[in-house]
Amino acid sequence: MGEGTSEISNRKASVRYRLLAIALVPMLVILPILLGITIYRWNERFDALAISKVNDDLTIARFYIDRMLAVTEERLAAVSQSARFRDLTLGGHVSTGDLDAFLKETASDRGLDFLYLIDGAGNVVASSRPLASALPRWDWPVVKAALDGKSSAGFDVFDQNELSALTPELVERARIALVQPGSDSAIQQESRGLVLHSATEATWANGKRGALVAGVLLNKNTSFIDTINRLIYNEASLPVDSRGTATVFLSDVRISTNVDLFEGRRAIGTRVSPEVGEAVLKYGKTWREQAFVVNDWYISAYQPLLDTYNRRVGMLYVGFLQKPFTDAKRETLIAIVIAFGVAVAATVPLFLVWATNIFRPLERMTRTISAVETGDLTARTGLPKMGDEIGQVASELDRLLDQVQERDAELRLWNTELNQRVEERARALQMANEQLETTTKQLIMSEKLAAIGEITAGVAHEINNPIAVIQGNLEVIQSIVGDEADNARGEFKLIDQQLIRISEMVTNLLKFSKPQEYAGVLERYNPADVITDTLPLVRHLLKKTTIAIEREDIASRLIAMPRTELQQVLINLIVNAFHAMPQGGKLALRTFDSEVDRTPGITIEVSDTGSGMEPDVVKRIFDAFFTTKRREGTGLGLSICQMLVTRQGGTIAVSSKPGEGTTFTVWLPEAAWGNPAGDK
Repeated sequence: MGEGTSEISNRKASVRYRLLAIALVPMLVILPILLGITIYRWNERFDALAISKVNDDLTIARFYIDRMLAVTEERLAAVSQSARFRDLTLGGHVSTGDLDAFLKETASDRGLDFLYLIDGAGNVVASSRPLASALPRWDWPVVKAALDGKSSAGFDVFDQNELSALTPELVERARIALVQPGSDSAIQQESRGLVLHSATEATWANGKRGALVAGVLLNKNTSFIDTINRLIYNEASLPVDSRGTATVFLSDVRISTNVDLFEGRRAIGTRVSPEVGEAVLKYGKTWREQAFVVNDWYISAYQPLLDTYNRRVGMLYVGFLQKPFTDAKRETLIAIVIAFGVAVAATVPLFLVWATNIFRPLERMTRTISAVETGDLTARTGLPKMGDEIGQVASELDRLLDQVQERDAELRLWNTELNQRVEERARALQMANEQLETTTKQLIMSEKLAAIGEITAGVAHEINNPIAVIQGNLEVIQSIVGDEADNARGEFKLIDQQLIRISEMVTNLLKFSKPQEYAGVLERYNPADVITDTLPLVRHLLKKTTIAIEREDIASRLIAMPRTELQQVLINLIVNAFHAMPQGGKLALRTFDSEVDRTPGITIEVSDTGSGMEPDVVKRIFDAFFTTKRREGTGLGLSICQMLVTRQGGTIAVSSKPGEGTTFTVWLPEAAWGNPAGDK
């Protein structure tokens, strides 16, 4: 009796301690590991969020600068187009005093450091302030663009002489003493100036053209950098102890910043660290990570500034103090460790009490069965082998679930194989249908083209017979009239010329309808000749509406595409252009030399000012049997054109916008030399 009681007691103790071990291992071993991994990942994520924020801050600063460039450009254009400017230049006579006053007022209102008007030769006509030179440098990209009729704005670096040509005041404002001179001890100051440079076309009332040129010097321009800083780091955007900063660099020197060197003085004239300067200025990278700025660590972002010559001449920087974030991470880590210790101290006694709960395996089996019912066949009790009845039941349950999972895997495999076979059969059937459809379309196309050729040849033959009769009778009339024919010689000559013209048109029509009979030996020719022969064939369409034809034939190279095939392509494109302009318009035909993939050739452009096409129509325009003409079209014309051009190694493309017209571009390779027919 006593031995049985002792055995039962040992078994209960064994179950209790095993449950206690199972409960404490996750808490004391696995949980610290997971907690450490979580803290590590959280720290990385925290740093990534900080870098992401400073990157967003840099994006905002860049957007503000780009917007400021655009606004400066727009405002300058508005000045040149203002009624007051036109009044001051009315009749071509410029009132210099009044215009100077107007520019001075405008520069003051818009915060410009200089604003002057130049003529086409670069001579200063008027200025917001007296300039030291009557002919300042005017070959800047923004100024040249303005003289060409295009407004633009950007950054430019003015040296001391260029600033002095504007006004000595800018020279003094630009001069910055270097707090940290470089390796060359002779360079103790920065005398260049970074200028927000803008120019726009200016047209006098009499049509004379010039340019308005304006600029803002960024050296020591604290209002500019403070505006950026307020825009990015407004209230509540950073922790209480943190502080946001922004800086504009000229090369590696801070020329405008709100970073403090010490109390009451900004860090203007200090240099960026060599590591950052090399990455941003030398290699053009954007720096987004920690950096030591003047006297403290900041989470920083640096981006190169490009001048109007697309050269890296400076940097834009934004950043905020790292210390508050580091302190927050340290405090959070300490709080987590303390919380973990408290949790362990409070949980262990509870596990000692719950260790006697023999129903925990039953609860786990219940959860396992519930998970299986929801579709998770991988769910198991996960209990180790135990000698008690509950452990045996749990093991048997896991074994049964393994069998169920195996049967389910087999069924899924069979289902996958069946689906694959069905998909393979479907793909094979689809390919067969596509081949059948393609063959059918090609057959229909061939039949239609053959019928058109027969009809065209018959019509041409019927026209030739009356022409021959008319020519014969004309000669008889001339012989009958005799000397009296001299009185109507001009009329007879005109009739004969028109008969020859009709005969040539019929010959071209026969070549178009029976190209195989007129193929002969390929010859080199200028495509402009084929355009000239083609226009009479479509001249009748001009009578239906008012369409002006413009030609520009500047191609010097020759091509060897069969004339009739090129004529067929041109007729299709010209007829389509006529149909796109039912109310009239302009048809432009251009030929010029060009190259594709370093291969010399000739480009033929057929442009109209018609209704244009939607993007989805443009994508399908070369598909066979696709047409937008409803009842009139067959949908084969452009498909055939593409086939004829690509067969010669060329390309055909289209660009079109609704309401703006359409342009078809045909490129053909240059004819190879040595063709006997082409040397005639």
